[in-house]
Amino acid sequence: MSDILLVGTGALATLFAARLSEAGHSVSMLGTWKKGLQALQDHGARLVDANGIERAYRVRVTDDPNEVGGAKAALVLVKSWQTERAAGQLKTALANDGLAVTLQNGIGNREILARELGAERVALGVTTTGATLVAAGVARAGGEGVVSIEQNPFLGPLESALRLSRFDLQVVTDAQSLIWGKLVVNAAINPLTALLRISNGELLARPVTRRMMASLARETAQVAAAERVNLPFSNPVSAAEDVARKTASNHSSMFQDVRRGAPTEIDAICGAVTLRGERHGIDTPYNRACWKLVRAAVTKQA
Repeated sequence: MSDILLVGTGALATLFAARLSEAGHSVSMLGTWKKGLQALQDHGARLVDANGIERAYRVRVTDDPNEVGGAKAALVLVKSWQTERAAGQLKTALANDGLAVTLQNGIGNREILARELGAERVALGVTTTGATLVAAGVARAGGEGVVSIEQNPFLGPLESALRLSRFDLQVVTDAQSLIWGKLVVNAAINPLTALLRISNGELLARPVTRRMMASLARETAQVAAAERVNLPFSNPVSAAEDVARKTASNHSSMFQDVRRGAPTEIDAICGAVTLRGERHGIDTPYNRACWKLVRAAVTKQA
């Protein structure tokens, strides 16, 4: 069985840790959140299923990258604003022939990791698997999704581990398309739910927010086209609305962050769309407004 390093101690990291550990893999979690590290060390990675049943799985936890040196496979599952720090940790922890796979939201994460690790040791990925952090070290699964990772010569051990852990894994040639597809959806849903503090489905029930969703999706798709990215769908508005419908009762991660007064991923979502748009001479007023408003809503990020 493989040794897997997870960078992060949040909801997705806890879910991946539990699933990988359940399948018999040796799992290490590298983080900085003291409360999360302590809970994981004391009780393991705890996963709550759809029936409310909680199970705990043994993991190794540390805040010192030297303790997990020589890692051959790492999943980067921190928030986008923490990527710089994660890259520095992985510079110490990742083996020379190791691979770090980013499954983060937003764009620009691979570039940050590649600057520290080298492009050949970083692979781009995206997941539609959902999870909510119930408490430190405790995650509730939010429905089975797909994990898509771009092809890489070093992917073998991690690919095997994820498949044995019952993840629906796809190895793809163009992860950029999927990343931008998720960006379209995130830009349309996350900031509005965070600002209005409503569930994803409520966006569709209000005519004004539904129109704003559509504008955000169209702007993001226009920037994607300028970046010469082929989106995985033909209609960005329908794609965003479909996700909002399928996750109607969910509270987006950005809503959860704003509610806790924590930094959000708005810079890597609406902020990134706005700045990429500027490079191409494309105006993105809805993304720009949401970028500024969400930053203003969280004191630490204003």
